[in-house]
Amino acid sequence: MDETYLLLLLSDSNLPTGSFVASSGLESFLKHGFGAAPLTQPSASLKLDTIATFIRDSLATYAPSALPFVSDAHTTVAQRRCAEIGQETALAVLDELDELYECMTLNHVARRASKAQGVALLSLYSKSFSRPPGSAFSDNDNEAMSDLVDAFKAMVRRGDRGAHGHLPVCWGVLCAALGLSLERTQHLHLYLHARSLLSAAVRLNSIGPYAAQQLLLHVVSAFVDTELQSCARRRTGVLSEDGSTQWDETQDGPVNTWPLGEILAARHDLQHSRIFNS
Repeated sequence: MDETYLLLLLSDSNLPTGSFVASSGLESFLKHGFGAAPLTQPSASLKLDTIATFIRDSLATYAPSALPFVSDAHTTVAQRRCAEIGQETALAVLDELDELYECMTLNHVARRASKAQGVALLSLYSKSFSRPPGSAFSDNDNEAMSDLVDAFKAMVRRGDRGAHGHLPVCWGVLCAALGLSLERTQHLHLYLHARSLLSAAVRLNSIGPYAAQQLLLHVVSAFVDTELQSCARRRTGVLSEDGSTQWDETQDGPVNTWPLGEILAARHDLQHSRIFNS
């Protein structure tokens, strides 16, 4: 029941996470003419097919590149929550994960959006999800998590070492600090990525809100489940550097798989007018 309640809270579209300002390359994709009929206005079915195809391809490249960082960040904070590691060790691992994701994000537009949304998640935990001050709400586990999140956010704000506050790392931190399981954390992250793409499609007037809900119910679930089954086991390798676990970077590491999507996302700032920052 605790996890169910957390899922309801985290899936609330009113949460101030900054996702409404990002289209994850969809705006650039449409502005470059992909999905438009050659001579006539595209039909409603063609628009739906275009958006559904973009969501599928976006999830197919986002899941293997982002989920390893979500998973390792979640594992690190969960270990800190159980007092298996100290705060400095946890911060060092999060810092390394953040720097690695910065290096693996191939264009400045995606990096900018990822950092804006990641920092918003850290602020969300500090301002909304941590326990209120006062002895009546005191909890040692919560205090340890609040200290960790605040310390990591301070590192990001100061630009310490490799701390950038990227979205996948911060999502793993947030969910582990709240006690959400890794499986739920992975699934919800991919679902919210797809939902944000549909929200962007509605704001771009590519499809209507009813059609977006139709895709969310009948199409998106299969896409999310497929990518989750394929990528849930992937890890960054940062937690395997001591050789204690078997890890093969060619089979189990993060990857980018959609060059066209990267190119279009990188060209986002070249549009004459735009309503999203990515």
